[in-house]
Amino acid sequence: MKISLEWLSDYIETGLSAEKIAEILSNLGFPCEGIEKIGNDTVIDVEVTSNRGDCLSYIGIARELAVVTGKPLKIPEVELVESEKSVEEFAEVEIAEPDFCGRYTARIIDGVKIGPSPDWLKKRLEAIGLRSVNNVVDATNYAMMETGQPPHAFDYAKINQGKIIVRKAVAGERLVSIDGSQCELNTDMLVIADPKGPVGIAGVMGGLETEVSNSTTTILLEDASFDPVSIRTTSRRLSLPSEAAFRFERIVDIEMVDWASRRTAQLITQVAGGKVAKGVVDVYPNRTEKKTISLRTSRMNKLLGIEVPHEKAVKILAALGFVPQVENETIKCTAPSWRSDVYREVDLIEEVARVHGYGTIPTEGKIKIEVLPVGARQKLLESVTTYLNGCGFYETINVSFIDNSTAELFTVADNEHLSVKDESRKSANLLRQTLIGSLMEVLRTNLNAKNSPCRIFEIAETFVPRQNKDGGLPIEKTKLALACDGDFRCISGVIEGLFEHISKDTQIAIVPAELNWAQTGAQITANSQVVGTAGIVGEAVKKKFDFKETAPCAAEIDFKYLMNLNKEDFAVKPIPRYPAIKRDLSIIVDENVSWAEIIKALKNKASKELEDIIFVGIYRGKSIPSGQKSVTLSLQFRDEDGTLTHETVDKFQDDIVRGLNESVKATLRDA
Repeated sequence: MKISLEWLSDYIETGLSAEKIAEILSNLGFPCEGIEKIGNDTVIDVEVTSNRGDCLSYIGIARELAVVTGKPLKIPEVELVESEKSVEEFAEVEIAEPDFCGRYTARIIDGVKIGPSPDWLKKRLEAIGLRSVNNVVDATNYAMMETGQPPHAFDYAKINQGKIIVRKAVAGERLVSIDGSQCELNTDMLVIADPKGPVGIAGVMGGLETEVSNSTTTILLEDASFDPVSIRTTSRRLSLPSEAAFRFERIVDIEMVDWASRRTAQLITQVAGGKVAKGVVDVYPNRTEKKTISLRTSRMNKLLGIEVPHEKAVKILAALGFVPQVENETIKCTAPSWRSDVYREVDLIEEVARVHGYGTIPTEGKIKIEVLPVGARQKLLESVTTYLNGCGFYETINVSFIDNSTAELFTVADNEHLSVKDESRKSANLLRQTLIGSLMEVLRTNLNAKNSPCRIFEIAETFVPRQNKDGGLPIEKTKLALACDGDFRCISGVIEGLFEHISKDTQIAIVPAELNWAQTGAQITANSQVVGTAGIVGEAVKKKFDFKETAPCAAEIDFKYLMNLNKEDFAVKPIPRYPAIKRDLSIIVDENVSWAEIIKALKNKASKELEDIIFVGIYRGKSIPSGQKSVTLSLQFRDEDGTLTHETVDKFQDDIVRGLNESVKATLRDA
């Protein structure tokens, strides 16, 4: 923001040089970007952060300088010469969208004479880069720069029935703005309308048809408060930047809207004549409550690392307008209406720090860096990632948001997904309850690029809303999810290997279960506890992600359970001294017999010499009866105390085959 020191002197007499004022503002958090001499005036260009919309005005800057210098702040006195006619005879205001327009005021000024602005007004506006238009428009711009509240002057004669309606645009509506831009409006844009149609784009720019011209004699003066997100979105979408939008985007002081309106009316009558109709139309649907914030002195000193005297903190907060009340070591403050950015204790601490001076915080000549050992979680993350990479899986990183159609397919809670109110994420603003939907999107991208086979995984947070809807925080869990375009055995084998990699004593089972996203689903249990799900995606998922030639598989595991399994102490097992003997078995079982049932039956009859069981494959076809399947598996036997003979292994195998026959009606397949 550009600040004319001549203009600034109307609100505070500092007696300081431009360089000193720039230094003070920089120390307060408003860095100087340049100092320029313009005639007898000096202009300072300062950067104002997006949370300090109150300082996009001369009064706001003067208020900050008054805190540091101790000089009095001079607010203009407003006295209006009002006519006998009441404003209600002229104007009516309706706010159809109170969530987007918190307050709207309208004043009528009759008998104005449009013409050039006086030299003092032109000079001040031009010094800060604003061109002079006419006396009325210049007065509104002057008021905006002075108060930070953007007003707008309509030609009252061109407002149908004198009625203002603040509403959303109707699809297909158009407006030509004051700068001549052809604006195609949509239903998300807030407009100022009369009964015939839009006359301005709320908070952005007025319409060309109702602008003040040389024939204007009566003005309808608007001062209002609009939703900053709505203004920002509309301004960007229409490529229509303006000084007004720049301020509304950063929040204006809703409590000062009427005062700013009176001040603007005073300036207009001062330079263009006329009289103000008695009263004001002030529609204020939802009045805001003042925010009360407490500051603990002990917390402030601990956070800042310095001792700020209690009395000094109270004095600073009082100067900033926070009306501090002292209760022992606690300072209770009421945030002034122009400080919408202050609502936490830490915000008050920052206010004290910046006025007390960041330069008072001590610095040390040496910086001590302490290197801490890697934590258990990080170690496990690295271990899991390394293992999955070795299995051919690549890690992906996705955003935590999904769209509505994906959310409907992948949900683990009965109630709706949590969403964020973010204009930039209208089509994908739901926090995911599972990672699988995001992996399907990545899988589709890779398959479309002919990157097959594709194996991917992700370790990230999921967010499930609480069932009681008590407003509490969501259930946030870290999950490990995997997906691939191969056989389900790939996923199941990797999962079993992962658990064995982390803890060899864990008993893993993949048990059939119904899943809303899978045509064939299963629960993953570890030591009889459900720790995840797995399955082959169903038709709805295939259709959504356009999987025509493949049926991807996916799985998801609770990472917290893996953390509980992870142990720091590992027993080192020596390399076997004696050789192993392998035997392959092909058994015929009913189609509905699962691999888990086969393993259970096999282990019930197996001797301690059985070291490993490896799945080889399934065969259905010639020589296999209908309704049955041939399962081939490999058994590995080893004796730690000596070399096994084939005769001994034959007996072990016979016992296993007999147990399989008794439990799952398995028979050996003929060669």
